[in-house]
Amino acid sequence: MQYYSDPLSVSSEMKTFLVGGAVRDTLLGYPFHEKDWVVVGATPAEMIEAGFAQVGRDFPVFLHPDSKEEYALARTERKSGPGYHGFVVHADRAVTLEEDLERRDLTINAMAMDASGDIIDPYHGQRDLADRVLRHVSPHFVEDPLRVLRVARFAARYHHLGFTIAPETAALLSQIVAADELPHLSIERVWVEMEKALGTTHPEVFFHTLADCQALAVLLPALSVSQGIASLTRAAPHTPRLDCRWASLLADLPEARVKAINEHLKVPNAFSLLSSRVSVARPTLKRALRDAVDCMALIKLLDALRRDEPFEGVCETLIALEQNSDAARATIDLLRTACDQARTVTAADFTDSGLAGPDLGAAIQAARVEKIKAVLR
Repeated sequence: MQYYSDPLSVSSEMKTFLVGGAVRDTLLGYPFHEKDWVVVGATPAEMIEAGFAQVGRDFPVFLHPDSKEEYALARTERKSGPGYHGFVVHADRAVTLEEDLERRDLTINAMAMDASGDIIDPYHGQRDLADRVLRHVSPHFVEDPLRVLRVARFAARYHHLGFTIAPETAALLSQIVAADELPHLSIERVWVEMEKALGTTHPEVFFHTLADCQALAVLLPALSVSQGIASLTRAAPHTPRLDCRWASLLADLPEARVKAINEHLKVPNAFSLLSSRVSVARPTLKRALRDAVDCMALIKLLDALRRDEPFEGVCETLIALEQNSDAARATIDLLRTACDQARTVTAADFTDSGLAGPDLGAAIQAARVEKIKAVLR
């Protein structure tokens, strides 16, 4: 059976293989959206002649002229400096598929499939798939600090399938942290991995894994492991929104610490704003719903009169943190109703009053408080 067409099959020396996550998830029967390819026996000039466009002048990765999928020349890597950029890449037609696969992080990611559907598995990835084990390929695993985050993310992604990290691989994660390699990761790359992890079925496993190898203390020293991860564990099954999951992780922290974490990681504005608002709303919500003036103050603080977000995100996060309980939904319904009533009062209601400036603002505020009082009775 022909599983795919080899775009370089015109040459007997040049072979194309599907590699990495697409092979892994095909064998797992798990959905995937991206395909990565390795080309053995080719040179950059031959790739360009075949119509491929090189991605970066110094890196042997090319875009397919039609699919735009990435095709990388088989290569080896040699550690030359700190961090995940500290490698010398060697790619030529003599590099074998097995040598290319050896540089990969986990055995389950070090498999290839040829055009006939045959699996090339020199490092026993199929065995580890069957045993549900995340295991490193070689001792060179410790050379790339990004692998700490990647392994933690895979542990989160496949936790529901029963995957665990091999003890010897867990030991290497701790070794990478102890070698002080994590500070060499760019903040942007750290956030990319965290955001991906938030979208997994068990995002809390990602943070637990980082905590177990002491990486969390380096990457997020302001986060309380016991509280933050427990809050995320409760909330994640009840909201698919990544910004709500992030907000739940930080929900028990004071607003100043939440802002500090968000600024340090350079998180997107939507994540930053929502998590800050949740950290303020959560401890004050019950009190606010006992007093119309306090309720109006909270509504203004959440900017709920002008726009639905982040107000709806705050509501969803607070419900998720209480595991979608009837009491939580009733509390948030009351807050939403109070907000809806406050929104019915506008400046147009005072057109004939002759009020302006601060006096008009005070009158609108007082009218909104009266509307909220009627809701809270």
